[in-house]
Amino acid sequence: MILVGKIKSGLGEASFWMKKAEEAFYKKTGIKMFYGTLNVELDNEYILKENINVLHKDEYNGMQDVYIQECEVLGHKSYIIRTDKNMSKFGDHPLNLLEIISDVNFREKYNLKDGDEIQIIIK
Repeated sequence: MILVGKIKSGLGEASFWMKKAEEAFYKKTGIKMFYGTLNVELDNEYILKENINVLHKDEYNGMQDVYIQECEVLGHKSYIIRTDKNMSKFGDHPLNLLEIISDVNFREKYNLKDGDEIQIIIK
């Protein structure tokens, strides 16, 4: 499945939680993540479906469980992440906004900016 959306600025809070969850995330995925997310706004809601992994809050001393779904962005192994609250529609992001993490800073490497269209390949 291929999702198409537009790059959008985030809240700027992801790096704090990602540093906290770095070791636990590495154990789940095998990648050393870049401290930040690439936010992609879709036209329609996307519900995480198959092959979901869960990073439990007690695994990283967090406040919420984080759901993880593998994907590919610009040829890089990546992951869509979504917190408990966002999964239940009570979080900071609607279900049409994807937070993507990988081991690369996509904005810097590919000179991406808000409004640029991008494809996310769901694995």
